[in-house]
Amino acid sequence: MPIPIQAGEVLRERYCVRERIGQGGMGNIYLADDMRLEGRKCALKEVEHDRSLPEKILSEAREQFMREATVLARLDHPNLPKVSDFFSIGTKDYLVMDYIPGKDLRLMMLDAKGHNAFLREAEVLDWAAQLADALTYLHRQVPPIVHRDIKPSNLKLTPGGFLKLVDFGLVKVLSPDEETITIIQGQGTVLYTPLEQYGGSESHTDVRSDIYSFGATLYHLLTNLAPVDARQRFLHPEALIPPRRINPDISLRTEKAILWAMELHPDLRPESVEALRQFLFGTKELPPRPLTRSRRGPTFEALLAPPESILLGISAILLLLSLVATLGR
Repeated sequence: MPIPIQAGEVLRERYCVRERIGQGGMGNIYLADDMRLEGRKCALKEVEHDRSLPEKILSEAREQFMREATVLARLDHPNLPKVSDFFSIGTKDYLVMDYIPGKDLRLMMLDAKGHNAFLREAEVLDWAAQLADALTYLHRQVPPIVHRDIKPSNLKLTPGGFLKLVDFGLVKVLSPDEETITIIQGQGTVLYTPLEQYGGSESHTDVRSDIYSFGATLYHLLTNLAPVDARQRFLHPEALIPPRRINPDISLRTEKAILWAMELHPDLRPESVEALRQFLFGTKELPPRPLTRSRRGPTFEALLAPPESILLGISAILLLLSLVATLGR
C-alpha cells in the first residue's frame, strides 16, 4: 500500500492536499485545493506502480496511463467529473478531476436498509437513466471507453440531484491493436465484475462488461443485498435470488432488465446500454434467447468463445443427430 500524502503537502506547486477520502490497492484518492483557482476543490486519483515490475512493463504501463489520461481529459458530460490535469511524481501517477460533493449511492442504500426499508424504484430508475446517459457517452467515444468499476460507491448524487459516475482508476480505452496492461487496470470490485473481466487477458472485455456491472448495481440498490459474484454463479447458477423475491415492490420489467444485464455470457446481455435503457423504460421488448443452456450454466470456455465457434459447435451437433437418425431408419 502506498504511503499516504500528508495534509498540507503541495503537489506540483499547485494542489494542496486536505485529506485522504478514498483508498485502494493501487493508490489513494485525496481532496485538495487548487491553489491557482481560488475556491476550487479537486480530487486527486493516485496510481502507484509496482516497483518490482520489469522496466519494460513499467514503462509500458506508464505510457498507457498517460494515453488514457489524455483521452479522459477530453471528455465533457454532465454525469461525469471533469478530468482537468494529470502528472507524475516519482513512481506515482495522478489524475486531477472535479471533486463531487454529496453522498454516494451505497451510503444511501445502507441508510434505507438501516431503517428496514428499500430505496424507491422510481428514484433508482431516475439514477439509472442518468447512468445510462454517461455510459452511452463513454461507449460511443472513438475508440470506446469502458469504465470497468461501476458500483454504488462510485455513483455520487450531488446536492442538485445530478448523478456522477466517479473514479476512473480502472478505465479501459478499447484500442483494437493494443492489449490492456492488466497490472495497472486491475479487475474491478468482485461483486459487480463479469466473468470475462477475470484472468490475465482483457481481450474479451467490452461495453457489455459495463452492462453487467450496471445490472449488478441496480440489483444491490433495489434489494439491499449484494449480488452473488459471477464466479460463484458460474458454479451455482441458482445462487442469484431474483430481485422480486427479496423486494416484491420491484416491477417485473425492472427485474427482467436486471437479470438480462447480469447474464453470465456477454452474448446474452443487451448489445448496448441504450438497448437496456429502452427495455427498462418500456420502449423495447426482450429479444429471444439465442441459446438454450443447461441448468449448470455455460462452460468457462463457452463464455470466452467467439459466436462463430458456438454456431459451428451447434451445427456439428445437429449434423451428428441427423446422421444418427438416418442410420436408425
